Amino acid sequence: MWHTRRLCAFDLETTGVNVEADRIVSAAALALGGEDGEGREWLADPGVDIPAEATAVHGITTERARTEGGPAETVVDQVAGFLAVQVRDGIAVVGHNVPYDLTLLDRECRRYALPTLCDRIGEAPLHVIDTRVLDTHALPYRRRPSKDQGARQLITLAQVYGLSWDETAAHGCAYDALVAARVAYRIGQLAHMPRADWPEAIRTARRPRFHEFGGLDLAELHAAQITWAADQAAGLEQHFRKTDPGAVVDRSWPLRPWVEALTEGAPA
Repeated sequence: MWHTRRLCAFDLETTGVNVEADRIVSAAALALGGEDGEGREWLADPGVDIPAEATAVHGITTERARTEGGPAETVVDQVAGFLAVQVRDGIAVVGHNVPYDLTLLDRECRRYALPTLCDRIGEAPLHVIDTRVLDTHALPYRRRPSKDQGARQLITLAQVYGLSWDETAAHGCAYDALVAARVAYRIGQLAHMPRADWPEAIRTARRPRFHEFGGLDLAELHAAQITWAADQAAGLEQHFRKTDPGAVVDRSWPLRPWVEALTEGAPA
């Protein structure tokens, strides 16, 4: 069963939300399962100022990054290298809204003329488990818990699947990566148990679809997520176009295609 295999939980904290231009500030990759599990965390000096809005999310200031962080190029190389080892060993990468993290890592590799993750894994298949995609497919009709908390935020998923949430630790890479892995495991459990055994809040939700995840191997689950992610993006785009007729939501998953003109060159 896909949720009981070894996984590599992955998360980034960055200077912003633009995957084509923003920089890695911190990263975590946690190899989970098996006897030889290991985890790595990195703090980088991104080479640019960290906006106050980003610091408000992850708590890392420009001053701290410059003082304590490693050179950005070195950190990017090490993160991509660690993930590549996991993928070549047949381990799936798990996270929340994974295209953001994988795409930004890809652009950082290109910024410093480093081999990308795809370059490093060669012919090995990249299998990804994205808790945002799985949760949206399994429970598509959830509303926002409040005006300040989104329906698909990681904290919301932790609440829905009965997991603890530490607001102080939240938005640290290692914590968010681990919570995403726990959410994935919980979704996998629900997919492989009788509906009668589900918690009441899950059992009584509108049209749950956890059964569609059951019995799939990693390759099949990955392929299904490509379709589900595209469908979800199309639905979001349709929603946005109610107020912005020109809105476009990228349908790529788990990595946005590289378009050279969109990404800045390496910093001086």
